[in-house]
Amino acid sequence: MGDVNQSVASDFILVGLFSRSGSRQLLFSLVAAMFIMGLLGNTVLLFVIRMDSRLHTPMYFLLSQLSLFDVGLPLVTIPKMASDFLQGEGSISFGGCAAQIFFLMLMGVAEGILLALMSYDRYVAVCHPLQYPVLMRRQVCLVMAGSSWLAGVLNASVQTSITLHFPFCASRTVDHFFCEVPALLKLSCADTSAYELALSTLGVLTLVLPLSLIASSYGHVLGAVLRMRSEEARNKAFTTCSSHITVVGLFYGAAVFMYMVPGAYHSPYQDNVVSLFYSLVSPTLNPLIYSLRNREVRMALVKVLSRAGLRSK
Repeated sequence: MGDVNQSVASDFILVGLFSRSGSRQLLFSLVAAMFIMGLLGNTVLLFVIRMDSRLHTPMYFLLSQLSLFDVGLPLVTIPKMASDFLQGEGSISFGGCAAQIFFLMLMGVAEGILLALMSYDRYVAVCHPLQYPVLMRRQVCLVMAGSSWLAGVLNASVQTSITLHFPFCASRTVDHFFCEVPALLKLSCADTSAYELALSTLGVLTLVLPLSLIASSYGHVLGAVLRMRSEEARNKAFTTCSSHITVVGLFYGAAVFMYMVPGAYHSPYQDNVVSLFYSLVSPTLNPLIYSLRNREVRMALVKVLSRAGLRSK
């Protein structure tokens, strides 16, 4: 009990993202620029979907949920990292560390499940277009979004409470730029092997099952697209689905590396790079992928901007 109390009372020390780099100012400027660009991109995408009635469809409703997660993920880690860099210190309280773990796990798991549900939406749209209004009615979309949030909350609650229950009586220096479960477990002076095994098993379930649904959905979609006689319909389906597949690849590639590859096979530096990728790079690229490759979003954005221009005059 004394060990646990000690772990609660003391702060952790985060190793900065740029501690191993010589070009610290340049890298900090790049991260800050990407952070601002990602927030603006996702906020604009949310605003456009909200303002244009033509985008009030199941696909864009789910896309708006993805943008919410992509706003939240960088906000959990990047402001703290920037503050530590500017102030020259990296301490974080026990409560702050718990909050980072909870919200990262919440949004990470929820986004993974949401991407799988978005692939089902594309499957229904391409393979069963006549049944689409029924299979993807508003109530179903709300259940999909709610399920992803609920799964994220449950997973985050369990993992945060178990991880922070371990005593941290050795070094309190987290070799990471934010509190992440694998990095914290390395600091525990208790035997965490059973929990790490359970964590890996849970990681397989939360990654492989959604990936299986995505692979199955797009396998059917590809077959249906190749059978289409209209070149225009085929191109539209390919464009929409390829955008989603690109986003899935960015997100799940980093997640598989972090939570399915054993820790012995990657260094703390690699963990930092991959974590930066899924917590900042991927959320920044997602709105660009969907807006630049999606004609409907581009047209809606032009329409919203033209309205704003007319009102200003």
